[in-house]
Amino acid sequence: MKFPMKPVKSLNPDGLRIVLVLQGGGALGAYQAGVYQALHEHDLVPDWIVGTSIGAINAALLAGNHKADRLQKLKQFWDRVSHSDGIDLANLTDTHRRSSVWMSTFDTVLRGVPGFFKPRLLSWFGMGAEVAPEEASFYDTAPLAETLDELVDFDYLNAPGGMRLTINALKVKTGELVNFDNAYLRMNARHVLASGALPPGFAAVRIDDELYWDGGLYSNTPLATVLDDLPHVDTLCFMVDLWSADGPEPNTLDEVQTRLKDVTFASRSKRHIDDYLSTHNMQHKLRELYALLPARAKTETVAAELAALGADSTMHVVRLPYAGRDWHMASKDINFSKGSITWRWEQGYKDALRAIGHAGWLNTVPEETGLVVHELPPLAG
Repeated sequence: MKFPMKPVKSLNPDGLRIVLVLQGGGALGAYQAGVYQALHEHDLVPDWIVGTSIGAINAALLAGNHKADRLQKLKQFWDRVSHSDGIDLANLTDTHRRSSVWMSTFDTVLRGVPGFFKPRLLSWFGMGAEVAPEEASFYDTAPLAETLDELVDFDYLNAPGGMRLTINALKVKTGELVNFDNAYLRMNARHVLASGALPPGFAAVRIDDELYWDGGLYSNTPLATVLDDLPHVDTLCFMVDLWSADGPEPNTLDEVQTRLKDVTFASRSKRHIDDYLSTHNMQHKLRELYALLPARAKTETVAAELAALGADSTMHVVRLPYAGRDWHMASKDINFSKGSITWRWEQGYKDALRAIGHAGWLNTVPEETGLVVHELPPLAG
């Protein structure tokens, strides 16, 4: 079944707040770039982006540039961090393609990724030696800091009236999830580095005397940040899932390691959505009960507290799952092969076009509906 593309201006007729939620996933993040391209071309540019790890990097590239420059900056980043394949993978058999990708991934382990990270060749960390917390890792992300300073306009990112950006990171000493938000603080490249500091590959990043690790260690899909935001308003949220919670039983070491990563970093969105709906329904009942009270029992304090929660609102969550199995390679998130990066970008673009063509959020729902999840429609065939 094909879904005809609707006119651009009719895709958000009610002026819903548009949010883009981006997971961590290393090289898989090229899929997110393709999703954004489709949104960009159909005037569904986010008002707010929430990201973790590679999602935080993509988010900073978007929030930190004028609309006309965003796709170009995304492309510059992904071109810079991708490894040349040396040969067109499309001309290879699947077996040879996998071998080529494996060699590219092995090169990443040995030499790092230009513009992203490089090995700490003279560090004794890997031998168990004590080092400074900011150096306790196998790789140094100083190249990423330089890349971000070049491609992200942090003055624009922090200026009033721009795209809201929230980046999640984990406080090392307490295990607490922290949100860095340009609505409340001035952000720089270190906040982005902190969100992607996944140990032991990358070292913790110190900000204001606190050490931070990758926010994905706490929750790799920062949907809860959006659901918890007050006051609740009508929202169209595009949530990109890079890891699959569902998968076959593993039979080999590589399949076991791949499955382990998938279930570790897969979205916990169902639990967050269930909690949100429970809270939404309770708030709806509270408003109904409050409306039934006699005038003398109603107080300004209670009315203000109910108003602070926002009126009844509806959130549409469009889930965009990355479907690439990458030969069940556990190292798929460090596969920066140019061919793989290009394929993921194109797949994200195609999947987002399917979601936009379907545009399920335009369907009428009961006024009291708190949240609707829209899955990708079936492929035509």
